[in-house]
Amino acid sequence: MSSRPFAVIILAAGEGTRMKSATPKVLHQVAGRSLLGHVVEAAAHIEPEHVIVVVGHGREQVSAHLAEVAPWVLTVVQEEQLGTGHAVRIALEDLIARGGRPEGPIVVLTGDTPLLTGASLDSLMAAHEGACTVLTARLADPTGYGRIVRKGSVVSAIVEERDATDEQRTIDEINSGMYVFDAAALGERIGQLGTDNTQGEEYLTDIVGMLTADGLVVNAHIAADPDDIRGVNDRAQLAEAAAIMRDRINVRWMREGVTMADPSSVWIDVDVEIEPDVTLLPNTVLQGPTVIATGARVGPGTTLVTCEVGADAEVIHTWAQLAVIGEGASVGPFTYLRPGARLGTGAKAGAYVEIKNAEVGDGAKVPHLSYVGDAQIGEGSNVGAATVFVNYDGQDKHRTVVGREVRIGSDSMLVAPVEIGDGAYTAAGSVITEDVPPGAMAVGRAKQRNIEGWVERRRSDSSSARAAREANAASGRVQPDDASDDVREE
Repeated sequence: MSSRPFAVIILAAGEGTRMKSATPKVLHQVAGRSLLGHVVEAAAHIEPEHVIVVVGHGREQVSAHLAEVAPWVLTVVQEEQLGTGHAVRIALEDLIARGGRPEGPIVVLTGDTPLLTGASLDSLMAAHEGACTVLTARLADPTGYGRIVRKGSVVSAIVEERDATDEQRTIDEINSGMYVFDAAALGERIGQLGTDNTQGEEYLTDIVGMLTADGLVVNAHIAADPDDIRGVNDRAQLAEAAAIMRDRINVRWMREGVTMADPSSVWIDVDVEIEPDVTLLPNTVLQGPTVIATGARVGPGTTLVTCEVGADAEVIHTWAQLAVIGEGASVGPFTYLRPGARLGTGAKAGAYVEIKNAEVGDGAKVPHLSYVGDAQIGEGSNVGAATVFVNYDGQDKHRTVVGREVRIGSDSMLVAPVEIGDGAYTAAGSVITEDVPPGAMAVGRAKQRNIEGWVERRRSDSSSARAAREANAASGRVQPDDASDDVREE
């Protein structure tokens, strides 16, 4: 490998009008990381002394993003987008103003190439010799790219397509826009760039012509994978890059022992960690720094955003964000785990259950059709169907504590703040507004009374009334004439 680079300069000032977006092009994401973030990650792999990003369009957003994800990166503003050569020149001037002395290799990268890898740059640096080495690729359809013009084995010129002759347009080796320069050779010529071209810009590619005119060697290194140099200029290319990244990530995880029933439908962000013997079923999406432990089974139809899934857990048809799912826990189907949801070992959150900012203890179950918010449920407890933890009074949130081995009857309303003691029960259909002592049965409902004959008197023409008359006639049952009817009709 060549000596450690003095600097990596990343060009990220362009507007990206073809994206048709209020978001700067380089901040669009692939696999949970911005286009620019992928390039910064690749640059860091070769351990340069400096990484400097040239920003322009959307500079505030781009600079703020870099401050968050890579605060060690330097930025310089290109006030007017006057070409790649101009961008490199102001980057070098900024580095010198900061006290840097450019010596050794200087790498120039573009900020919209998310498929670039550290291995690609290792290979480029190993191949670098002479005044400049250009990273190139051979494409079946080179339309839109600058062409590499060779003289023997070395590069004599790089010609932009708009300036190329018909013969030059037939060349299939294209310029990636990424280079390694000798610092001295670049520094001596960067200020000599002109604007005699169709765009009226300073082309960095013109440095190649200057170097060859001065008898210096310019080499080209052909990327092993042409996808590495793919730029993203519109939403279609963004989707293409995302699909390639998806396939790369999935192949890596499958080789690490992860089973995928349909890899084309599984989307995994770059920060996800997965242990061997995990199974990912179709239409599974893993985002953010999600961690999946060995033996877990996730999907189908599941999205996990920044979650932890314990060993041997099962998560089916679920959306979860900032949640912890314990070892051997069962989630789904059609479950919503919101931030702060924590399921203990062997816990269950079943069908149509929503949990937010709540801990479900080891072996505890919320099997179906319930909302659990701002709560703690002790180990071994069971929450019956259609239970609601009433946590909001219209102004403030309140917390409910359910002890160990509690049985919450179906259709209970637990009005927080309230505490259900260990081993207690609540009767089905109860509204619980006061604390329940350990081992007690809480009943919070009115006594039932039946008003006989009400339907036949008040809904005499209805199908219900006809059914009632038929049933009464079949059984020989006679309705009392003086049945109480003091229920207000709704």
